[in-house]
Amino acid sequence: MNIKIQVVENLAKSEARGRRRKNTSAGSDEIITLNNVSKAYATGAPALNGVSLRIKKGEFVFIVGDSGSGKSTMIKLLLRELVPTSGEINVMGYDLTRIRHRKIPKFRRNLGIVFQDFRLLKDRNVYENVAFAQRIIQVSSKEIKRNVPSILATVGLAGKYKAKPRQLSGGEQQRVAIARALVNRPSILLADEPTGNLDPKNSWEIMKLLEQINENGTTVLVVTHNREIVNAMQKRVVTMKKGVIVSDEEKGGYIDDED
Repeated sequence: MNIKIQVVENLAKSEARGRRRKNTSAGSDEIITLNNVSKAYATGAPALNGVSLRIKKGEFVFIVGDSGSGKSTMIKLLLRELVPTSGEINVMGYDLTRIRHRKIPKFRRNLGIVFQDFRLLKDRNVYENVAFAQRIIQVSSKEIKRNVPSILATVGLAGKYKAKPRQLSGGEQQRVAIARALVNRPSILLADEPTGNLDPKNSWEIMKLLEQINENGTTVLVVTHNREIVNAMQKRVVTMKKGVIVSDEEKGGYIDDED
């Protein structure tokens, strides 16, 4: 009898710890927190070294810095593609240092990802590229038929749903990628160099679209080297250098390297 009671108590304690881990940010408006996070690889200097960062729900944040500054490592940590060497990361209430492997897909469903190289399925049309993101999470066909046209209208591609990626401009392909990232209504949109392959006109159109998405309530993080856009948009700017944050400014700008 005592053994059974002890087992029940242990299970209850375990469940309570799990709830605490998932609800670390409950009651807070912070959707992303990094506490003294470091990431070291087998060779070379740490990619991140004691980084702490807090991002609130609904913020628009630029992450800037030279190649090797740690931006890409930070994105991979937020996606839980990497695990930190030390420190704590909490995203949308999930403790990413303790999250179980089987729960990672569910966690990622609330993240939208946009890459520099679009990563579209070349053999499928615009509609199918966006619908693919819904089919992965087993959304019903009825919902897909409602959701995909709606999000394509949001990104200005309602009339291009039958086009293949090769028939689209670079700006249009990036809009498809954004639609795919948004169709599952993520809480956070991570955009890694979203204008890197675009001309200035299309770059501005994509950034205006991301700003509109942010105004509708989605938290947006943009990693970029585009100095003109960062300086003109006057959003929060987090500047990284050699694995540390050297500046974090509201309505900031692109800081020149004075070394």
